[in-house]
Amino acid sequence: MDITQKITNVIEPTVTGQGFDLVRVLYQGSDTIKTLQIMVERQDRQNMTIDDCEKLSKAISAVLDVEDVILSKYVLELTSPGVDRPLVKLEDFERFSGKEAKIETDFPIDGRRRFKGQLLGLDEERLNVKMLFEGNEVSIPFSSVSKAKLVLTDELVASLLKKK
Repeated sequence: MDITQKITNVIEPTVTGQGFDLVRVLYQGSDTIKTLQIMVERQDRQNMTIDDCEKLSKAISAVLDVEDVILSKYVLELTSPGVDRPLVKLEDFERFSGKEAKIETDFPIDGRRRFKGQLLGLDEERLNVKMLFEGNEVSIPFSSVSKAKLVLTDELVASLLKKK
């Protein structure tokens, strides 16, 4: 098990217990100092506040100190996913169906590794995407996705503003 997975396993119960969902954990940097980026969102899908970040940061720091998972110096960075958020979990692709996304795969599918188009939902563990410029539909196995995120569009911003 790699360090990122160990960190995830240790902090996830605290994150969910505080009313948040863990979006992504990144642990990266040089030999001298690392950054631990923890991306979370509220379970009620409301906007994150400074108080939310402060409360959760203290709780996560306490758990990491007790569990002693990270042995070197690091900087804890707690963030929200933002508008053009990463799509990490299978449920993300269903939740944001109808939105535009950029997707990269580990290996070529239909001769390409980069896709940009409208998410059309899931068919078991395959993402259905209507390609932006070509208009054709592509089915991408979730297991082959190396990186994916929403594209910042006027429509995406408008849909978020409606929720407020």
